[in-house]
Amino acid sequence: MDVAVREVTVVPEQRDALTELVQQHVGIGKRWSTRDFSEIAVDPDSGWSPSKSLVGKIIAGNGYTITPPLVSALAAGLGLPREVVAAAAHFQVIGYAESELAGGAPAILIHRLDASLADAPKSRAVAERWDEEG
Repeated sequence: MDVAVREVTVVPEQRDALTELVQQHVGIGKRWSTRDFSEIAVDPDSGWSPSKSLVGKIIAGNGYTITPPLVSALAAGLGLPREVVAAAAHFQVIGYAESELAGGAPAILIHRLDASLADAPKSRAVAERWDEEG
């Protein structure tokens, strides 16, 4: 008896996660201006930092190239672990399958993106607890 096998294609979910992460903290009425953020967002390995205009492009949602030094600089400026910011870059450029969003840096990222600034520490603690339990 012949059995037909269906191949299921999983389409990764994509989101402008890196852009959203920066938008939460930088811009008019936010924690930092583009100028202030460009001064504190410095890649610890190379000393490179994004220009004020690049930070402006990011928060405006305009196109920009994501590079390892940019990820490191944004992590330093935002005060986040590099792996969380790298997960945001991965989410924006490549996307994640739903199952990949269940733990680790991607799960912490999702909780940060969906949390307001006021309750971010609590959300981070919950995400970390879920990751430990999972």
